[in-house]
Amino acid sequence: MRNPHFSPQPLTVRAVILDWAGTAVDFGSCAPVHAFVSAFKALSIEITGADARGPMGRHKRDHLAAIFALPHVALQWQQRHGHLPTESDIDTVFAAFVPAQMAVLADFATPIPGVVETVAAWRAQGIRIGSTTGYTAAMLDVVAKSAKSKGYAPDAAFAADQVPAGRPAPWMIFQNLQTLGVWPPAAVVKIGDTIADIEEGRNAGCWTVALTACGNEVGLSQAELEQLDAGARLALVRRAQDKLASAGCHYLAESWAEIPNIVAEINARLAAEDRP
Repeated sequence: MRNPHFSPQPLTVRAVILDWAGTAVDFGSCAPVHAFVSAFKALSIEITGADARGPMGRHKRDHLAAIFALPHVALQWQQRHGHLPTESDIDTVFAAFVPAQMAVLADFATPIPGVVETVAAWRAQGIRIGSTTGYTAAMLDVVAKSAKSKGYAPDAAFAADQVPAGRPAPWMIFQNLQTLGVWPPAAVVKIGDTIADIEEGRNAGCWTVALTACGNEVGLSQAELEQLDAGARLALVRRAQDKLASAGCHYLAESWAEIPNIVAEINARLAAEDRP
């Protein structure tokens, strides 16, 4: 029987697939939170930032449905409308959410420190750069254009509504690999900042790396994070590490400064015929 990992060349990291908000751009993954809170507030429903962050990384309509499933959110809706939220109600709020999200995306597309330099170094090594997101294709178009003007542009990008199902399904990653001409999944590293990212990567058969300090699980802008004392910062990062480790990521990284060494270690493991 042919080895399922057979390749005409020695196996090395051939592609890195990056999430967008909280991973490649938008330190703290703030854009979706602003939009969700704003969309619900416009309908006289109060949600917190924590409510909005819980399902982060999923297709934005799935994300919205998960917020509606929170008991205190469903109760507010019932008190105002006389019934629990229906699929039609979710569609109504999603319609309100989309323009709120589109309005702020370009303002939250600054590459996270270390991304531009690391991506350039990977390209010099022949590593392709892909991307996946919980944003829709229209939202991704806005983010990608703004990020490109600031120095970051992946070689491939797919949104949650361009595949049969968003995260945790692996379809966006598979679309990236087909477009990039990269295989097998064991030669691919998925980097993200949410549980959905890690589940997506593992379901695709890739190595997975979870970012903490710049991501959704810490949930602070770079300025807000820098204002914390060392103890408070450490507590937030450790909480994020625990949550993301529980999702089964292969590696944790506090910042992009650690990512190149992690990818080098994965290359060493591949050379030793280790697989994710």
